[in-house]
Amino acid sequence: MRLAATVAGLALALTGLNASAETIRIAIGTQDTTINCATGGLLIRELGLLDKYLPHDGKYKDATYQIEWKNFTSGAPLTNEMVAGKLDFGAMADFPGSFNGVAHLDAGKRSLFISVLSGSVHGSGNGIVVPAASSVQSLAELKGKTISVPFASTAHGMLLRAVAAQGWDPQKDVRIIAQAPEIAGSALRSNRIEAHADFVPFAELFPNRGFARKIYDGAQANAPTFHGALVDADYAKKYPEVVTAYLRASLEADRLIAAEPEKYSELIEKVTGIEAEVNYLFHGPLGLQTRDLTWKPEYRQAVATSIDTLKLLKKTDRGLDTDKFIDDQYIRGAFKEAGLGYDKALKNYDPLPLKANDALTGKPITDFSRLAQVWVRGEDKVRHYASPEAALGALAQLEQEGKDIRAIYAQAADSGIKLLANQAWFVRNGNGELAAFLLKDQAEQYAKAHGGEALDFVSANQKLVAQR
Repeated sequence: MRLAATVAGLALALTGLNASAETIRIAIGTQDTTINCATGGLLIRELGLLDKYLPHDGKYKDATYQIEWKNFTSGAPLTNEMVAGKLDFGAMADFPGSFNGVAHLDAGKRSLFISVLSGSVHGSGNGIVVPAASSVQSLAELKGKTISVPFASTAHGMLLRAVAAQGWDPQKDVRIIAQAPEIAGSALRSNRIEAHADFVPFAELFPNRGFARKIYDGAQANAPTFHGALVDADYAKKYPEVVTAYLRASLEADRLIAAEPEKYSELIEKVTGIEAEVNYLFHGPLGLQTRDLTWKPEYRQAVATSIDTLKLLKKTDRGLDTDKFIDDQYIRGAFKEAGLGYDKALKNYDPLPLKANDALTGKPITDFSRLAQVWVRGEDKVRHYASPEAALGALAQLEQEGKDIRAIYAQAADSGIKLLANQAWFVRNGNGELAAFLLKDQAEQYAKAHGGEALDFVSANQKLVAQR
């Protein structure tokens, strides 16, 4: 009996040793080119942030971590691998994220939406573009036309809402076809498509590359959108501390890019090929979207709306309990461990703030509604100006000096979203002051209501030069 007890005790000890020495897989699916997933994937991977926060005490004392990364261009194939058990975490937008939840339920499993990464409560990020040479200036002019979109993407949901807002029948008044971003880019270049709707960053990337114009921003639909992180529910139950560690790394990535947006926009370009000036448009201060890891009511609603849209598209007939699918316990835990206040952040809707001096006068900028910025190639920091006319004036001087201008930004006078100024429209009042707008129609309506002249970027620049 004594020998049997000794053997049994030894077996238990060995079992405990094996458990402590377990090799824990952390398989993370990323979307590198979907740049608003950067703080949940690319930056964590490239900066080695996850290793900083993984637990090494208690049941993890002798654990070995096997970190695996796999990159995807969209959420659907990422979801397929999560459902197949090949991935533990994934980053994607609200629409494919909701489909991820449904797909797991269909397979007798569960996934959890554990954190937002970046988003807009108004809908910016998704957009519609047309070929650069197109005469189309607004969505209203696309009735009867063909619009391509990545099917079952967050941009698809935005397009359907935008079409509905026009009072159109999506089956009769427009022709919506499936097209991936890489195919759409080629089609726009060769004028083989009349319009294309897409998610981050393509509605800005294609115009920045000169072969498309943005004619619609998701904010016009006023439909919240975001990108976030998901985890397999069984994995989270087994390794909750690992889930929290992943989110601690995400918080760290968010802090780093907030402190040095130009530097990390360059890193994203190095990895993805997506120009740093487009990355800065989203991730920089007063950016097109706000990096936000909290579950604001608007983002919870975005998930519910996505599920309803999936049913409309006949992609599923299954409901999804958002109160169970969205699980904020892990992000709350990460905030607490990081010494941050989750509830305070939850109430904060402000974009990344900017504290800067005017590059011409050296005086602090206090009114950011007319902020304009110039990024000179070869310079580590973006130059900030108190007004669009000040920035355009500086632009003329910089060009005379032979400087290569990487990007010019302006804040829209109506919506406040950040614009690529060379793609924007401007209203010039009698004092020579400029107000920026995304669309020609918006500029013309403002000019009619307030007085002034609606001008495209080239004309506004020429007028300013002539005035000087």
